[in-house]
Amino acid sequence: MGRKPAIDRRIARLARAQYGVISLAQLGDAGLSARGVLKRSQTGRLHRVHRGVYAVGHSILSAEGRWMAAVLACGSGSVLSHRCAGALLGLRPTASPRVQVTVPTSNGRTHRPGIEVHRSQCLSDADVTTERGIPVTSPARTLLDLAGVLDAGALARAVERAEALRLFDLRRVRAVLDANPKRHGASVLARVLAQHEPDGGVTRSELEGLFVELCTASGLPRPRVNRRVGPYEVDFLWPDRRLIVETDGHATHATRLAFAPATHG
Repeated sequence: MGRKPAIDRRIARLARAQYGVISLAQLGDAGLSARGVLKRSQTGRLHRVHRGVYAVGHSILSAEGRWMAAVLACGSGSVLSHRCAGALLGLRPTASPRVQVTVPTSNGRTHRPGIEVHRSQCLSDADVTTERGIPVTSPARTLLDLAGVLDAGALARAVERAEALRLFDLRRVRAVLDANPKRHGASVLARVLAQHEPDGGVTRSELEGLFVELCTASGLPRPRVNRRVGPYEVDFLWPDRRLIVETDGHATHATRLAFAPATHG
């Protein structure tokens, strides 16, 4: 009688730390036999998420639970990557129906149900970190991976978001590029870095990000963003041309008076 509650406590403790999911190997380490796994699956105490990975107690998982389950399913050394890594790190949201995971080998399947597997022999220790308990590619490696699946404008906004979150390390990004010069997207990331001025400032809204993208596409010099001019803070500034641009939208000026034409009298 005393052994089963101890096993249950170990399973529950580990599952809580992993957003409600646990691997078959971890169940074995907790003391649960293969017969015990089968019985708990039949009674609804374990719910299969992927081959060798189970949700404990119920099958409804958060995004973090889905990400953790996919990493566990891909085995030792696997990390969340690409769009899902970008979402976990806060660089950009994702609505991807599949979870992207990178594994440190060139062999094996590239697809599992619900998982998009990327295989890499050049995934170094510096390319891996942990965010909220989930193994994930580093911000620098994530930007390189995103460069292969995003256009230049979206990638530039991800770079600016990384800077705003203080995750952007130009030295580390350049090191990742130097180590992966032929990776798909490397040239795109290099171009974005070339256009990225360290003191240019960061955007604070999608509208501002789109305006910077428009400037880049039009061949205009990158403006200083959200800078003070006297007592005022302006959205975009070209100091050498004495030019200021404001991109405030309806959310800022949501009154009839603000959008009404000026009158004199």
